[in-house]
Amino acid sequence: MTTAQAPRRVRNGEPTNDLVLSAYVGSNHDLFPQILALYVAPKSTVADVTYGKGVFWRNVPEDRYDLRATDIQDGVDCRDLPYDDEEIDCVVLDPPYMHSPGGTAHSSHSAFERHYRNNGTGNRTERKYHDAVLALYEEAGEEAYRVLKDRGVMIVKCQDEVCSNRQRFTHVEIMEAYEALGFVAEDLFVVVRQNRPGVSRTVQQVHARKNHSYFLVFWKRSAGRAAWKPPA
Repeated sequence: MTTAQAPRRVRNGEPTNDLVLSAYVGSNHDLFPQILALYVAPKSTVADVTYGKGVFWRNVPEDRYDLRATDIQDGVDCRDLPYDDEEIDCVVLDPPYMHSPGGTAHSSHSAFERHYRNNGTGNRTERKYHDAVLALYEEAGEEAYRVLKDRGVMIVKCQDEVCSNRQRFTHVEIMEAYEALGFVAEDLFVVVRQNRPGVSRTVQQVHARKNHSYFLVFWKRSAGRAAWKPPA
């Protein structure tokens, strides 16, 4: 005689096998809504401080979040946001990843040097090339920490690069810098591009060609709290 197995109990909703995975072959706008669903409660105030053309938000219903979309091309610098301390639930950051490869640093943003190094906001750092890009992430992270509420979430898009023939693991450098600010690194997602990256002919390849990027998820640590609590 067998004993019937008790149904599995879950705290929130029904059990499911439809899970968000850590690596995804596809587009940013397909994965981004899944990251929001995991980490940002509906109706939260979300500041996308490098909104660009709004690519991330293509598959997010307009009424799901209180979206505040700004960009440096509209006059709002991610390092100097027009929000009060602890006003925002979530900050999204997607600046140019590189220091002007081939004259452009991002598919939806203009060149890094023109908008973040020599624009009207001033050249904030003496660091150059990759280190200047990293400084932008660090300064934007410091400002995000200011405007985020306790346990607020920061979602960061980045990509590793080779600079001056040296491998720079940008996602690791950002994690180390943000943890020093007081953020907790909670999750990492790998986005693999569907097509092959453009390459020029080379006699000898030295480093692997990057065909993936990252979404990093951080939260602002509250006093005495070391573990993440999922959104309601």
